[in-house]
Amino acid sequence: MDKHPENGWLKFAWLTLMHRLKQFTQLWSLQTLTDLPDRLRNIWQQLIGSYWFIPTACVVVGILLAPVLVTIDEHFDRETVREITFAFTGDDDAARAIMTTIAGAVLGVAGTTFSITIAVLSMASSQFGPRLLRNFLTDTPNQFVLGAFIGTFSYSLLVLKAIHKYDVGFGVPQLAVTFAIIMAIICALLLVYFVQHMVHAIQASHVIQGASNEAIKNIHYWYKDRCDIEHQRDVKHHDVEQFHTWPATPIYPPCSGYLQQIYLESLITLTQDYGGVVHMNANLGDFVTDRNIIGYFYQRPADHSDNRHQTNTPNLAIVPRAPDGLFWQRFAGCIRIEQRLSHPNDIAYSLGQMTEIAVRALSPGINDPKTAVNCVQSLTACLSIMMRRQPPSPYHFYTSSPDQSTSEQPAPDKTNSDNSNIESINNKPRVAILAVVTHTPKISDFIDASLGEIRRYATADLMVLKALCQALVDLNYAKVNNAQQQTLLHELTLIERAGQDNLSYQELVDDLSAMCQQAKQFILNEDAQHQYFAYVPKFDAHIRQTLQAQSR
Repeated sequence: MDKHPENGWLKFAWLTLMHRLKQFTQLWSLQTLTDLPDRLRNIWQQLIGSYWFIPTACVVVGILLAPVLVTIDEHFDRETVREITFAFTGDDDAARAIMTTIAGAVLGVAGTTFSITIAVLSMASSQFGPRLLRNFLTDTPNQFVLGAFIGTFSYSLLVLKAIHKYDVGFGVPQLAVTFAIIMAIICALLLVYFVQHMVHAIQASHVIQGASNEAIKNIHYWYKDRCDIEHQRDVKHHDVEQFHTWPATPIYPPCSGYLQQIYLESLITLTQDYGGVVHMNANLGDFVTDRNIIGYFYQRPADHSDNRHQTNTPNLAIVPRAPDGLFWQRFAGCIRIEQRLSHPNDIAYSLGQMTEIAVRALSPGINDPKTAVNCVQSLTACLSIMMRRQPPSPYHFYTSSPDQSTSEQPAPDKTNSDNSNIESINNKPRVAILAVVTHTPKISDFIDASLGEIRRYATADLMVLKALCQALVDLNYAKVNNAQQQTLLHELTLIERAGQDNLSYQELVDDLSAMCQQAKQFILNEDAQHQYFAYVPKFDAHIRQTLQAQSR
C-alpha cells in the first residue's frame, strides 16, 4: 500500500496532462497540417458528442448576457422603458421576487428534464441496446433544452445580484428583468417541446430512421456518385502488383484500442519521406492490441524510378530508408486509436446499430418482429445506395506536379492558341506514386454483417425471413455487376436453408421455399430490373384461380 495516496493522484494527473500535450503536439506538427481539417472535425464531433458542451455554452452565454443587459439598463432612458407595454416597471422588491422565482423554477425544471432523460436512457438501453445510448446523449434538442434552463438560471442569479435597494432610479435593471421574464416563458414552452420530443424519440421507428440517416450520410462520404478516370489510370501502375515483393517491415499500433481513423495525407507524406508503401490490413472499427500487426511498410528499391519523381530538383532522388524511431513517432500521429468504439464516418458502425435493434427485437424478452422487419427495410435502403455508387479505392497515390519547363516555353501563335493549349493539357505528364494501400470492405461483407446477422437470429421467424427474402429482391434492382448478383443468390440460399432447419411446420417451410425459388428466378432474369416482383403463395394462387372460374 502507498503511504502517500495523494502522490498517486498527482502522478495520474501529470501523466494525463503529458498525454494530452503529446496529442496536441501531434495535432499541430508540420507533418499533420495536411490533415488539419479532418483532425479539427474529429475534435468538433467529440465536443458535440459530449453531453456537457451545449449546456456549458448556454451557461456561458447567460453569464455574459447578464452584465451586458445590466450595463445597457444603466445608460437607457427610464421613461422610454415605461412606454413599452410588456416591460417590467416595478420596484426592487418586485424585481427581486420575480428573479428569485424564475431562478428556482427553472432549476427545478432542469432537474425534472434530467430525470426524464435518465429514464429514457434506461428504457432505450434495455429495448434498443447500450450502443444506441449515444444517439440519445448527442441529441441536440435535448441538450439545448437543458442548456436553456441552466443558462436562464445563471442569468437570473447574476441579474439578481445587480438589483440594488437604495438606488431606485438605476438600481432596478428593468430591461434585464424583462428579458428574464421572456426567457421564463420560453423555458415553459421548451418544457412542453421536450416532453413531446422525448416521447417521439423513444419510438422504434424514429430510432431506426435516425440510424439510417446517419448510415446514408456516411455512405455518401465514402462512396462517390461518379468514377475518377485519372485514379483508374493510376491503379494500372506497375507498383500495384509488385510492391509485395519489396522488403517488408511489420507495423504495430502504438497502443491497444479501436482503430477510428487513418489520416491519409499525413501517411502519404510519411511514405514519401521514407521511400516506400504502407499497406494497412486493419479496417476502421477493428480492435487491435499493441502487439497486433496492422500492416506492413514496403521499402522501395534504391534504383526505382519513382525515387526521382519525389523532389522538385532534377536528377535528385530520395534514398529509401528503413523505419526508425522518428518513423514510428510520426506513424502514431497518422492514425487515431480510441479506447471505446465511436462512429466518425464509419459505415459498419451505423449499419450495426440497426442490426443490433433488429437482433434485440427478436430476443424472447422483447419478441417484436415488426421492429426487426423495419430494420431490414432500412438496411435495404442503405445497401441499395452502396451498390449503385462507386466504392472507395484501396489505393492512394502521391501525385507530383508536372515539370515547370513546359511553362517556360515561348507562347504559341494566337491563331493556334486553342489547339496548342489542348495538346499541352493532354501531353502534361502526371506522375502518380503508390503510397498507401488500405483495406476496403466489399458489399458482400456489409450484407453478411447486417442482413446475414439478422438471418442468424431470425431462423424460426417466418415474417422476418420473408422480409429478408424481399430485401434481396429489392437489392437486385440496384445491382451493377455479376458479383453482386451472386452475393444475393448466396444469401437467398442461406435464408432457405435456415427456414428448412428451424421452422416448426412443413407448410411454413414450403411457403418460404416457394418465395426463395421465385426470388432466385427473378434475380436470374436478365430483364428483372425492369419488372415488378410480387410473391404469390400457392394457396393464394389456388383461391384466385377458383374465384376467376366462378366469375365466368
